[in-house]
Amino acid sequence: MREYEVMLILAAEADEKVVSTATDRITKVVSANGGEVSNIDRWGRRRFAYEIDHENEGYYVVATFTAEPAAQPELDRVLNLADEVIRHKVLVRPPKGRHTKRAEARGERPRTIASNEEAAASPAPA
Repeated sequence: MREYEVMLILAAEADEKVVSTATDRITKVVSANGGEVSNIDRWGRRRFAYEIDHENEGYYVVATFTAEPAAQPELDRVLNLADEVIRHKVLVRPPKGRHTKRAEARGERPRTIASNEEAAASPAPA
């Protein structure tokens, strides 16, 4: 089983019924292929970087799921046929790196890029 992430862009005027229809499509395809949806995150209305079909805004939804690789082409096909979906993208989430696994095994927090607060607190190099 692989871990995937799918992002949908729906029409900006999408109500709860349209959003739930799109998320139900994802859940139905993933569960039919032996997978499981772990999280559905609704980002809401966002402005596009460029105009798509004479529209400047859309409603974004991101879902993470685990499934067999055979589920991905079927999900692409279903989302291409869905009228409410303007754009979608399915990505394979990268596995945890060996450094992350080692840090977790030692009970430490894995290294990450410094956040803005930490970067502002440390002095700049000369």
